[in-house]
Amino acid sequence: MQNSELLKIAKDFGSPIYVYDADKIAFQYKRLTSAFKKVKQVKLNYAVKALSNISILKLMKSLGAGLDTVSIQEVKLGLTAGFTPDQIIFTPNGVSLEEIETAAKLGVQINIDNLSILEQFGTKHPKTPVCIRINPHVMAGGNTNISVGHIDSKFGISIHQIPHILRIVENTEMHINGIHMHTGSDILDIDVFLYASEILFETAKHFKTLDFIDFGSGFKVPYKEGDIETNIEEFGEKLTKRFNDFCVEYGKELTLGFEPGKFLVSEAGLFLAKVNVVKQTTSTVFAQIDSGFNHLIRPMLYGSQHEIENISNPKGRERFYSVVGYICETDTFANNRRIAEINEGDIIAFKNAGAYCYSMASNYNSRYRPAEVLWLNNKAHLIRKRETFDDILKNQIEIEISIPSKKNENALVK
Repeated sequence: MQNSELLKIAKDFGSPIYVYDADKIAFQYKRLTSAFKKVKQVKLNYAVKALSNISILKLMKSLGAGLDTVSIQEVKLGLTAGFTPDQIIFTPNGVSLEEIETAAKLGVQINIDNLSILEQFGTKHPKTPVCIRINPHVMAGGNTNISVGHIDSKFGISIHQIPHILRIVENTEMHINGIHMHTGSDILDIDVFLYASEILFETAKHFKTLDFIDFGSGFKVPYKEGDIETNIEEFGEKLTKRFNDFCVEYGKELTLGFEPGKFLVSEAGLFLAKVNVVKQTTSTVFAQIDSGFNHLIRPMLYGSQHEIENISNPKGRERFYSVVGYICETDTFANNRRIAEINEGDIIAFKNAGAYCYSMASNYNSRYRPAEVLWLNNKAHLIRKRETFDDILKNQIEIEISIPSKKNENALVK
């Protein structure tokens, strides 16, 4: 997308607004499938939590993806988008047995990550195929907030508890058809991921009825100029050879599974916001925009750095700005960042805004959540309307408020 097209989107649909490039999503999907083209059976299940707009889900379906879901609501979104139950895997954490049973009744693949629910579900539904999520105790990412395979993680069943898993499976005679792991986000060291994969292969040998092995995802994408990313092509070549060798050893052609989210949609997304005020203090120049962490919380929550471009004046002289929001909290997107000269009314674009951005938006300060646009076939398609005041009130119930008079209060005390 050109800056002129983005500016027109901001003008036509207002700001702030999320914009997603369908071509970039398709490119990333094909890049990942190409990296594993020498594996006979590959299944990419898009992680719905990254960006759950139903039009994005339909785009994923058109590319051939399945879905990785973490809530019963995401399962229903997938079914509404046209996915069949066999194209959906349900990988929740800390949910009730009842929610897992509800998903199982819908016919989706169940993935269980704790011993208690595994035993309960296996006892009641031994014939329902179940995948088991393993915690390999390998920290593949560099941040404990986004690395979920470390020893203190709440996700997965510890590899040291394999004997417990086997006892439960034997006692319940449940059907285990998959083994899964997810080490976390921002994976850079391929060798560390391959080491974790070896743990998964060793675990898989304990189960004779597997149909697939799911290696999770978490591949790093570049967030700023010169940033490094996961070498998908090298990783694909190395894991392909090891996976194919394991299938021969296992005696069966298994499906290799991944659940990419950020890798597919992050770089495809832009967040456009208008500069309300340029404010200079004794030491800082603030660019205050018509948004806040109610729309884009990742910089405040994770310390993530989104590249920021002034698309209204992209060739202007660079100056140092701290970009902040309009929320009545500290909502700083960037500190002393070099950006082309900003004037009030300019539109700035936050890059890498496709993953975990709109999906984490809120109505804090009673602000409206923004609109979303999909750039498809060289045309802007509105795929979510901007909220209105009616949306703020929609589920609230107004009741009659009657405060006792002081006289009545004294009577109650007596």
